[in-house]
Amino acid sequence: MKEQSNIPTTKVERAGRFVTTGLKVGTNYIKHYTRKLMDPSINKDALHEDNAADIYDTLSSLKGSALKVAQMLSMDKGMLPKAYSDKFAMSQYSAPPLSGPLVINTFMKTLGQSPTQLYDKFELKAANAASIGQVHKAWKWGNPLAVKIQYPGVANSVKSDLRLVKPFAIRIVGMNEVDMDKYFDEIESKLLEETDYKLELQRSVELSGQCAHIPNLVFPGYYPALSSDRIITMDWLEGQHLKEFLLQNPSQEARNKIGQALWDFYQFQVHQLRKVHADPHPGNFLMREDGTVGIFDFGCVKEIPEHFYVNYFKLVDKEILKDEVQRREIYTNLEMIHPTDTEKEITFFSGLFQQMIDLLTLPFTQERFDFGNEAYFREIYDYMDYLYGLKEIKESKVARGSRHSLYINRTYFGLYSILSDLKADIITGPHRIADLMAEQTPATVY
Repeated sequence: MKEQSNIPTTKVERAGRFVTTGLKVGTNYIKHYTRKLMDPSINKDALHEDNAADIYDTLSSLKGSALKVAQMLSMDKGMLPKAYSDKFAMSQYSAPPLSGPLVINTFMKTLGQSPTQLYDKFELKAANAASIGQVHKAWKWGNPLAVKIQYPGVANSVKSDLRLVKPFAIRIVGMNEVDMDKYFDEIESKLLEETDYKLELQRSVELSGQCAHIPNLVFPGYYPALSSDRIITMDWLEGQHLKEFLLQNPSQEARNKIGQALWDFYQFQVHQLRKVHADPHPGNFLMREDGTVGIFDFGCVKEIPEHFYVNYFKLVDKEILKDEVQRREIYTNLEMIHPTDTEKEITFFSGLFQQMIDLLTLPFTQERFDFGNEAYFREIYDYMDYLYGLKEIKESKVARGSRHSLYINRTYFGLYSILSDLKADIITGPHRIADLMAEQTPATVY
């Protein structure tokens, strides 16, 4: 993949790229409607492909928050047209990397030494590149290391980038601006945290240590002396990303073991730690044939307020939700319905939400669940399509759902997506998390 020799860092440069892309997208729409006048049967597939390519080219060259939003959107299957989700998924681990001189410059500015001075060997060509940074392989003390380097200008451009990318997100997703305003504040706070590599290093050490007892998880060791505010050095983990792993036709046993490990990892964090690795895209996991999975990148961690946690997981309890008074109280606490709603609106939205909740919480209500059940996910995606098409949803004047639900929902959607791709058949009942919290048996930490 071609390397980038520079990244636009000023607000003017970055805004200029968005303006140019906006003009391209506008031209694509003109072409589409011109074709449609000549042939009314033409659908929007070609339009989506052209727009997805133009928008991704811009976002991948800008990197940072703009590209991160594309990555987030690509994880929500059913939200985007396939052309967008396929293209944006490239941001998970195969964005265009930075050139060698820019990498060396980052070391000199933040650690005062070049990579060759700090490590016994350092590969200038990136092993992979994503939205916020890229990873290089290095060696020291005879051990292979992964060196994560943040792109220039990322931390300083979060706020301005989100203002620029917002119109594209609104148009692609079809969501009202009032909805986007509410959640973009949450996105901004998380992205600012993701650019703080000192905070990420601290969280990486803390959370990997707390989860080390969970079977079949492997975490890297971290090296603070070889890290800075824009560089993190950790052990190199062997394994394959999900797509490559599945191409090897792994055994069902390995799929189940990895799926169980990921399920346990997330349930333990949510229910025991009240904080969670909230970036479950395939680029953050390395899978092995023996059924173990390497986990890294704790840049995005969502801390879960107690009030939100209590109400959110009451949604799993079908007996509680049978009580109309309690159900309305929970929905109100989670901001799914609002005090200003009419009785008609409350009835309408409560019914919609209840059906979606019944679908999404199904794995929690069974002792064991087969995520390879394609009919289950087809039903979810079909219902999501139905919701997005409803006039009442599109014209709603309020955002429905707490800002805290954004990253928690994203975490579970990401987890479900990976488990679906693995076709994992795993234990999901309430006794599983209780057993994990009781065992506390150390696992492998490299």
